Amino acid sequence: MPKKILTKKISIITLFPEFIEQYAGFGIIARAIKNKLLKISAVNLRSFAFDKRGTVDDRPYGGGLGMVLRPDVVIKGINKVRGRSKNTRVILMTPQGKPFSQAIARKLAKYDHLVFVSGRYEGFDERVRKFVDEEISIGDYVLMGGELPALVITEAVLRLVPGVLGKDDSADKESFTERMLEFPQYTKPEVLEVKVNGKVKKMPVPKVLLSGHHLNVEKWRVEESLKRTKKRRPDLLK
Repeated sequence: MPKKILTKKISIITLFPEFIEQYAGFGIIARAIKNKLLKISAVNLRSFAFDKRGTVDDRPYGGGLGMVLRPDVVIKGINKVRGRSKNTRVILMTPQGKPFSQAIARKLAKYDHLVFVSGRYEGFDERVRKFVDEEISIGDYVLMGGELPALVITEAVLRLVPGVLGKDDSADKESFTERMLEFPQYTKPEVLEVKVNGKVKKMPVPKVLLSGHHLNVEKWRVEESLKRTKKRRPDLLK
């Protein structure tokens, strides 16, 4: 009996659906869609507006610069896109959210349907927060909108879905999976010759990787991962 394909559904509520649609036409995401491992929907926030003009924002109470996304429009969109599925997670993309990590990616990968709410302008009316499951940030900086952060998380999560990378264990050796950075990788040529200050510098591949001894290779990789993590990201080992 053929193995049933589990399709992960991702919905991104946005003012710029074309942005999402273009990105979905390339790379891992496009291949996952073709193989029916992913269904991605770019949902236009303006389709939930209450007037013919498609108004989604208004001036902030108390004054201030910029415009704020209306809560009635955003909440209507969230409720419509969430649907009745119990295994759905609604995520508000905001610089005020918890920092995204590989651990969060693994948690999100367990849901059948992820709904990302992308903001623009001066952000969301505070009351929107009551209608989402969590808030996530991809770093301590501010972008023009939440579309790029939503796509960053989408790609990180998608890599953990069985079948997406070709081999189900392909993501197991990558950085942060075991709270360590990934070991150094090498490919041809076996000896790289590069001119530095007029002299030829030879940079060979470590001999252990050419030995064919799998246990020694694995030991070397673990040691190099630990060494690299201690040097570059000691905070991961705490």
